[in-house]
Amino acid sequence: MNADSARLQLAAKIGISPLIIVPDYLSMKGGDPMKSNILSTLFVGIDVSSKTNVLCALDFQGNKLLNLKALNNQPGAESILDSILDCLNSNSLKYVVIALESTSFYSTHIANFLSSHEQLLFHKPLVYCLNPKSVANYRKSFVDMDKTDPLDAFIIADFARCGRITSQPWRGAQFLALQRLTRHRLHLVECITREKAYMVSNIYLKFSELAVLDKDEQPFSNTYGATSAAVLTEFLSLDDITYSSIEELVAFVSTKGKNRFSNPHKTAKLLQKAARDSYRLDKVLYEPLNTSIASSFNVIKAFEDEIKTIDKAITKAIKGINTTEYQSLISIPGIGPVLASGILAEIGTITSFDSHDALAKYAGLTWRINQSGDYSADDTRMTKTGNKYLRYYLIEAANSVKNNISEYKDFYLKKYGEVTTHQHKRALALTSRKLVRLIFGLLTKNQIYSSNKVGEKQ
Repeated sequence: MNADSARLQLAAKIGISPLIIVPDYLSMKGGDPMKSNILSTLFVGIDVSSKTNVLCALDFQGNKLLNLKALNNQPGAESILDSILDCLNSNSLKYVVIALESTSFYSTHIANFLSSHEQLLFHKPLVYCLNPKSVANYRKSFVDMDKTDPLDAFIIADFARCGRITSQPWRGAQFLALQRLTRHRLHLVECITREKAYMVSNIYLKFSELAVLDKDEQPFSNTYGATSAAVLTEFLSLDDITYSSIEELVAFVSTKGKNRFSNPHKTAKLLQKAARDSYRLDKVLYEPLNTSIASSFNVIKAFEDEIKTIDKAITKAIKGINTTEYQSLISIPGIGPVLASGILAEIGTITSFDSHDALAKYAGLTWRINQSGDYSADDTRMTKTGNKYLRYYLIEAANSVKNNISEYKDFYLKKYGEVTTHQHKRALALTSRKLVRLIFGLLTKNQIYSSNKVGEKQ
């Protein structure tokens, strides 16, 4: 009996259509050899924790072939590998799909180990880190099932067996290396944002007007810039500013601003007025506030220095991956090295995706349809079940691209005007989805951006 006949008989036996007998992710690029050998595939589910990994393995009929608990370390990973190989050989299975929940960083080592180990490569392993939310929703289909580590592993294995996986397989160490750098850079940026938000209260206490004035009344365009930092830390009290001569203040802002102010005299007058109009504090608060504000500026400066170091490391990592894809991304007006590196780190190789729809789904840039009978909701929610980092980079990229490419600006404005609520968020999300089509097209064709080649349907 050939594989096709067996598949048809199995479909009839378990009561499902033979047209959907093959899980979608086994039909993706790179998975074709498994498509006609689905009955020869082992489906492995691993419940990961900080100290242990609990494993369950099923064949396509749902028969439980392996149960195992091992330590989450190198010897434990090697014992899991040996058990999977023994199970494949003893049951005459050719291929293996391994699924595990994405549990922070605890799943990284075991996923990387199983996806790249030379003894397992013969079996063309596909390793997936799943969204815990997707697995939790699938668990609800098992009524009154207890929650234990072995049962969790079984749920994950069955999730893979039924073809419910929509994420992309684990990528190689090079992409992981780039991803760790780009995600760390994003972490540092978030740290700076949090520190700035934290120090607002201290700035308001010391210099209330500087914290609340409108943009056209502000002496400085950037409250956290070098000149503003000098004012906030070098003047112990606002009286020192109020009673200084304009000439002294002009000299101060010119020196601290490195002569970059177009009108230092105007800046000095705005600064003095802001100081004069600000609340006064008890002298006992002068020193503590100065110390706190200076410390925050030092922290921000340290983070900014670390970002420069990370940027150099990202540039080095990019050169070891695929510079063609990187050049394609930075050729898009509005997408610079930071966004291009972040997008590439999260996408990996574009050949993992069959279409721009698959890429958008991976990023979570899809929308749930809310329809019943003749009713169809206009306000639909983004799924947000995909890669949150990729979604962040794509939305940030779209926000920049719309300011540099008229086609995208027009599209954004069109979508902005279609609704009366959540206008910016909706329009930007839809513009991001449009950008996905462009990115997918450029990467798959190894092309750089040209306005003459952009002919997308809106």
